[in-house]
Amino acid sequence: MRSADIITLARIALIVPIVYLVLLKVNPTIPIILLAASIAADGLDGFAALHSQSKGAISFIDYLRYSLGDNTNAKKIKAAKASIGKTAKFGPRIDIAGDRITEYSLWALFLYLQMIPLIIVIAVIMRHSIADALMASKGTSSKMKTRFAQMVYSSNIVGRAGSAVLKLVAFSYLMLAYIQPRYYPMSIGYALIAILVLYIMVKGAAEIYESLHA
Repeated sequence: MRSADIITLARIALIVPIVYLVLLKVNPTIPIILLAASIAADGLDGFAALHSQSKGAISFIDYLRYSLGDNTNAKKIKAAKASIGKTAKFGPRIDIAGDRITEYSLWALFLYLQMIPLIIVIAVIMRHSIADALMASKGTSSKMKTRFAQMVYSSNIVGRAGSAVLKLVAFSYLMLAYIQPRYYPMSIGYALIAILVLYIMVKGAAEIYESLHA
């Protein structure tokens, strides 16, 4: 098994203690740190896959610079990504599955705790299901060709890190609001969730548009 896949499976496994620690109302710092580690591992498994595929030619600094918009080594990284799709067909799909398992588990947790409405969870699941199915037939979001999709994904920071940062902030705040409601008003949580859902829907619209028009 590739090291990238081991990292993916490890970050999937982290969601179990995260959920139960929140339910048990332990010190919120612990589940928040675990969530941050899980989200960080999402980037680490991507680097591990590229590093292995390029036989060590791609360093973490190269990967980090590329993720932040520096295209100095973009050609080398894109070539490694294309190669991964041919030699490790299940790897990218396992990575996506890990993203969805983690996210859906958190949405289900806060729905169970009656902190978010059911309609939001249904909308997010529908968005991901449709976009993932359509994108699977076209390739990954890193190959956007239509103008609308390219505009949404124009910034590497927004396209690659934006979703992760928003999820970490929004879900972490909901943990704080549930465990220590006296200090963390839910009104802020609603605002953060609204921003996160809007962001998810815009990216979903770009992916669906890309799939239907590219």
